[in-house]
Amino acid sequence: MSFMWHDTPYFDWLDRTVFAWQDYISTEITLSDIIREANIRDSLKRYFVNSLYIDEGVELTFDKYLSTPNVRSKAIDRWVSINFGQMVLDMSLLSSLTLDIFCCTRSDGESFDLARLRDQAYEYLTDNTRIDGMARIPFYRSRADGAWTLLNGGFVIVKSISESEQFEADDGTKYKILSVTLQFGAKVS
Repeated sequence: MSFMWHDTPYFDWLDRTVFAWQDYISTEITLSDIIREANIRDSLKRYFVNSLYIDEGVELTFDKYLSTPNVRSKAIDRWVSINFGQMVLDMSLLSSLTLDIFCCTRSDGESFDLARLRDQAYEYLTDNTRIDGMARIPFYRSRADGAWTLLNGGFVIVKSISESEQFEADDGTKYKILSVTLQFGAKVS
C-alpha cells in the first residue's frame, strides 16, 4: 500500500478551508443602503445642487477646493466648493462625515458678496423650524442607471458648523470655510 498525500488529516483541513473560502468569495457581500458611501455622497450632492445651484443660482464644485467652476458662457464671480472629508462608520450608533464648504467670491472689494454667499450656504445647513435647529438632508439610494429611491426615515443631520475667518488667495479670490460635521444612523453590524 502506497502513501497518498491527500489521505492525511492536513489535506482534509486544507480541502475544507479552500472550499469554505471559495464559498465566501462567491457570496455577494451587500452593504446596507445607509452605509454606502456612494449613497451618502450622492444624497448630499443632490441636496446642494437643488438648494444652492437650482434655487439660488450659485455655481458649485465638488472636491475642488478653490478651483473656479468651468463655465464657458460667463465669468464666475461667486461659487461654493463642497469638499468631502473623513467618514467614520460607527459600530454602535451614529456615523459621521465632515464637509468643508468653501464660499468663494471674486471682484468683491468690501466682501459684501462673500457675506451674502456665506449666509445662503449657512441657511441650508440649519432649520429654524426644528427645536434643535439642525437641518435634515434627505437620504437616497442612488443608482447610476434608473430612478433614485428616497429611503424612509433616512436623513443626514447637520450636527455642528464652525466657520473660519475670511481669507484671500493670490488671485484675489476671497473665501470662508464652513466646516460641517454631519451625523447619520448608519450602524455597522
